[in-house]
Amino acid sequence: MDCPVCKTTALMMSERQGIEIDYCPQCRGIWLDRGELDKLIDRASPEPPARQVAAPPPPPAAAYGARAYLRHDHDRRHRDAGHDGYGRKRKKEGFLSDLFDF
Repeated sequence: MDCPVCKTTALMMSERQGIEIDYCPQCRGIWLDRGELDKLIDRASPEPPARQVAAPPPPPAAAYGARAYLRHDHDRRHRDAGHDGYGRKRKKEGFLSDLFDF
């Protein structure tokens, strides 16, 4: 039989592990007879089970003295340092504000 690609070269036959393989020495194409692919699939070994990969360890906790001022609650601690929310100093409250709750 001639090569379907080259059209001029005759196919060579080879048998490996009971499977007949036709190949072209010029274009190196490989052809299988009917049923040969099924034999290859049946003989294929099943894949080994995938190994389970452990999750990466969590990052280490911040050491004592770490830059705690970068935390979100830093703003809350210094928010009442005599300034209102707009950067202006608060007006001092008089003695009447203690008497009247408004």
